Amino acid sequence: MLLFVLKRLAQSVLVMLVVALIAFALFRYVGDPINNMVGQDTTLAQREALRQQLGLNDPFFVQFARFIGNALQGDFGQSYRLRQPVDMLLAQRFPATFELSLVSAVMALAIGVPMGVYTALNRKGILSRAFMTLSLIGISLPTFLIGILLILVFGVILRWLPTFGRGDVVHIGWWTTGFLTESGLKSLIMPAITLAIFQMTLIVRLVRAEMLEVLRTDYVKFARARGLRSRTINFQIALKNTLVPVMTIIGLQIGSIIAFAIITESVFQWPGMGLLFIQAIENVDIPVMAAYLLLIAFIFVVINLTVDILYFVVDPRLRVQR
Repeated sequence: MLLFVLKRLAQSVLVMLVVALIAFALFRYVGDPINNMVGQDTTLAQREALRQQLGLNDPFFVQFARFIGNALQGDFGQSYRLRQPVDMLLAQRFPATFELSLVSAVMALAIGVPMGVYTALNRKGILSRAFMTLSLIGISLPTFLIGILLILVFGVILRWLPTFGRGDVVHIGWWTTGFLTESGLKSLIMPAITLAIFQMTLIVRLVRAEMLEVLRTDYVKFARARGLRSRTINFQIALKNTLVPVMTIIGLQIGSIIAFAIITESVFQWPGMGLLFIQAIENVDIPVMAAYLLLIAFIFVVINLTVDILYFVVDPRLRVQR
């Protein structure tokens, strides 16, 4: 077990270095950040002095090594646009993205897994066919279109929910939460639904496919031949073995919820890291862009590592092979 974890940790470190190198290399040639930091009256000498101060004249690998060394200390430099430390900006925006992603993930799992199991056990039912039709629609519609439709119906026509922003928040130390205020909860509903729909429909179809595959296996047929109750077979044998391979995909989907919250945050002007990243792209704010992608990569690596360990613990075949 220890060797397995150490091997995965070494792979994770390598992945983080590769992602950091790619992100830093791409953003170095996106544009000239100096143009967005100074006015038209700035002289060439002043531009060159600012470039020298920021270290933009140093060789590429010198800049990259400095970036990695500072990142290991939690220092991602200063935002070119806002002139504030990047780690402080991400810390301010992280609670909003985390709460949105958490609610969306719980919603997707709480609805997607039961729907997938139901459609697998009742393949020819009218309700199952309706669920599969809805899942096909949900997986086909773009996220931004779903958000716009929700805003139109519930925000503009019915006026039940706010159309943008996070609402009132409560400060608990450096953390800000909207769970403790009415306007914060109302503001969370539409973005969370928008972000959860695509993941939920994907989970429904994935759980259904895996469940049908497990129900065709020999050990399930043997359990039926022994006279075990259908409830025991479906939920204690089939569902347990269904969730083992699904666990990996669900872990990746939770990571993608955080990564792809960019679109949802842009539509609803949700003050999270995704919106900060979009604004950084518009202003060629390289430290913010590189730090954001590095943070997302770190989240994916942690989730993958956790899922691999859980997979190793749950599946006895892996332990026997080891």
